[in-house]
Formats: sequence, C-alpha cells, structure tokens
Amino acid sequence: MTSIGSTGSHGAAQSGFATLLYKELLRFWKVSFQTIAAPVLTALLYLLIFSHVLESRVTVFNGQVRYTAFLVPGLVMMAVLQNSFANASSSLIQSKITGNLIFVLLPPLSPLVMYGAYVLGAMVRGLVVGLGVFAVTLGFVPALIDLAHPLWAAAFALLGSAILATLGLIAGIWADKFDELAAFQNFLIMPLTFLSGVFYSIHTLPPFWQVLSHFNPFFYMIDGFRYGFFGLSDVPPGRSLALVAAAALVLALAALTMLARGWKLRH
Repeated sequence: MTSIGSTGSHGAAQSGFATLLYKELLRFWKVSFQTIAAPVLTALLYLLIFSHVLESRVTVFNGQVRYTAFLVPGLVMMAVLQNSFANASSSLIQSKITGNLIFVLLPPLSPLVMYGAYVLGAMVRGLVVGLGVFAVTLGFVPALIDLAHPLWAAAFALLGSAILATLGLIAGIWADKFDELAAFQNFLIMPLTFLSGVFYSIHTLPPFWQVLSHFNPFFYMIDGFRYGFFGLSDVPPGRSLALVAAAALVLALAALTMLARGWKLRH
C-alpha cells in the first residue's frame, strides 16, 4: 500500500508540475507579439542607437573587439534577465490580484513543484527572447555566430535566467499590487541591469565605480556571458560562474522557504 501511495503521489506531482508549467508557457506564448517581439524590437533599437553614436568613440578590450560586437552579448543577456523576471513576477501578482491563485494553492503541489514550474516557465520566455535578440543582431555582426566558448555562454544564460526568474517569483510573492511590483523592478532590477556593463566595459569607469561594479551580481552574469562570445572578460569567468551559481542557490532556497511557509500567499 505504501508503494502504491508513493507512486500515486509521485504521479500527481509530475502531473501538477506539467500542468502549471504548461499554463506558464501558454500565458506568454498567446501574447507573443507583446512578450517576445516587443522586447526584441527594443533591443534592436538600443543596438542601432548606441552603435551609431559610440562605435567610433568607445574602445573595449584594448581595441580587440568592435563596440557593436561588444554590445550584442550585453543586449542579449539583458533581454534574458529582464524577461525572465517579468514573466514570473507578473504571473504571480496577476494571479493574486484576480483571485485565481487559489486554483494553484488548492491542489497538493509541493513548494518545489511550484518553484520549478514558475521558474522554468520564466526561463523559457527569457531564453526565447534572448535567442530572438541574438538572431536579429547577427545581421549587424555576422561573425558572432562563431562563439569562442559556447558552453560558457550557455551556462551563464541558464543561471542568469534562473536567478531573475527566482527574483521575479520572490517579488511576486512579496508584492500585493502592481505598484509595489513596479517599485521592485524600477528601483532594483533596472538599475542593477543598466549598471552591469551592458553598454560599457568597467575598465572605462573611474576607480571608485569599478570597485562598486564588483558588488553588482548582474555584472558577473553579463561579463561571463560575454566571455562565451569573445574569450575576453573583465573578470576571470570561473570566479563569475562561482558567484552566479552561489547567488542562484541562495535565492532558490529563499524562494522555496517563502513558498513552504505560504507567506503572503496562504495567509
């Protein structure tokens, strides 16, 4: 009897995970023009404007990489991070406000199942948008199709999307209305993203700001991802990977604890 019950419980968990994940994927895919095409267009506009204005004025990696080429990995990773966060956070806050979160909480879904479905769904959106940005920017720098270290790039893309998806989940749990979620995004996510080296190498900054940049976890995601493209980085990629992995683990534990306690969800 114990074996049968255990098997049934395992099957229910798998079914619950698949159903919740399908909901999360369908949620952004049904409005893909807004959730995928619009961020890709935004990144393309950034590339057109910054490359046109700064191509001949900014030198990166001692002139070994053109500024336009340098910009592409940063824009790809920025799109991955921002859309991973947006998917998880908006899904949860929308469910809380409309009242349909009860349909997620009533089934016997474990915190791990809920965490996995929300985070994986957000990661898929972030990575799909990132691939879209990469595809359209290849028209400007075709040589980028040949990455120096594709596995390093993939590792940072996966970890970065997981971290921002988890942050989105935490923000969605914490916020009770869209205004609070917007504050979380505007005062934390956006500044950390734009000050992470997307548009510049930190070696172009004054010493004080260089030091400050090393306290920004987003910087290590961008810099490590860029290493996968060029084999060049501001920080050794092994160090960046260790710090990013540690951040992913800490945030995952925090999110799982919040889900297990039902904080601001069940009470």
